[in-house]
Amino acid sequence: MEDMDRIKRLRVNAVDSSSETDVSRRVFLGGAAWAAGCAVLWAANRILGRIPAARAQPEELTPQAYFPLAVKRYPQPKVVHVHAAAATSWDFQTGWYGEYVDQSVVNEMLERGLVELTGLGSVEGVWAMLLPGYSSGKKIAIKVNLNNCRSCDDSDNVIDALIEPVNALTNSMVQAGVQAEDIWIYDASRRIPARFYERRENQQARHIDRFGCADQTATFNHVHPSLRVSFSHPQMVTDRWLTDLLYDASYLINMPILKRHGTHPVTLGFKNHFGSLDSLGGAADDNPHPYINPQDDRYSADFSPLVEINANPNIAQKTVLTVGDALFGASSVGATPAPWTSFGGSPNSLLLSRDPVGIDCVMCDLLRAEWGLDDAAYDYLMLAEQWGLGTFEMGDPWGGGYNRLDYRYVKL
Repeated sequence: MEDMDRIKRLRVNAVDSSSETDVSRRVFLGGAAWAAGCAVLWAANRILGRIPAARAQPEELTPQAYFPLAVKRYPQPKVVHVHAAAATSWDFQTGWYGEYVDQSVVNEMLERGLVELTGLGSVEGVWAMLLPGYSSGKKIAIKVNLNNCRSCDDSDNVIDALIEPVNALTNSMVQAGVQAEDIWIYDASRRIPARFYERRENQQARHIDRFGCADQTATFNHVHPSLRVSFSHPQMVTDRWLTDLLYDASYLINMPILKRHGTHPVTLGFKNHFGSLDSLGGAADDNPHPYINPQDDRYSADFSPLVEINANPNIAQKTVLTVGDALFGASSVGATPAPWTSFGGSPNSLLLSRDPVGIDCVMCDLLRAEWGLDDAAYDYLMLAEQWGLGTFEMGDPWGGGYNRLDYRYVKL
């Protein structure tokens, strides 16, 4: 009960960083020390009652697995919001909205955001920080959101990932010395349409989807036990599996879209990894969707499949950056972009952070300011902080700002 009372207070009051436990603030898992570090993270979650004893110890990773990162949280993690009115020019009715994005402006937005985020003045320095230990052959996976794509030649105006932020990322990495063939852009549960991958600016970057529309098809061959996702809820008995490419990748960049959902209040960075799983189906109580729906009797603030998926080491240990695509955004999961009151049109924004919890918090706040959100929209983020995955704060990006997060608004 004390934990729940503290969580409820987080809705309205920022918690001083000194009150956080060593478990949630200092879980440090390095490449060579992976096995010991993973035990610390799982033990922490076990102490919090989130993982049954039978699942508390993951299987040891083999030496060939490359885990270069540490689950390392910062006293005041940065969330950078870059806004450029010239990024898009769609009139909300003519043609496909994706044809009205200025690649050069998006490139400038990303570069400015990376500099602000890292404090470094060159793309070489930025990516040396974000991709520690990179050398040719080590893969960088970029998870995009094409949840609404229904065919290889999809051509509707429903919100989906745009190639321009991806091009900006790949251009920046290649400029810094990353080999384009080491970059994998994927959505392992959906199709990547031609109008997306045919407009890529680095032809050697690989596009990977579920149905073979792009360069190759995502596989789920269970190549390593670390890809298994087992849920702690007693009714969710089916093990799910992450796509094999997340084991083979050394680094991961998450690229959600700024939008509300329907089943879950929002679909942002954490929910984007529903698209990294082999299956989200299942009958009745074994289906993950009721457990993310605050209107369902099976929902509880104490459990979220989103958190347990994102706690998997192939996600938590490899995510170096989250880039929120807010060039258009949307009011629901399958909506067509529409003008935002708070932006006076399209949001024309990118958000960047190294803290996956902090950036989802800010994106939630932007959605709340525009369309309103119930407090339950933040439940998974408070739980994610308990799991040691990042820093939670509910704040006001248009007013008082934040105390625990270092929120930086940059207008170009």
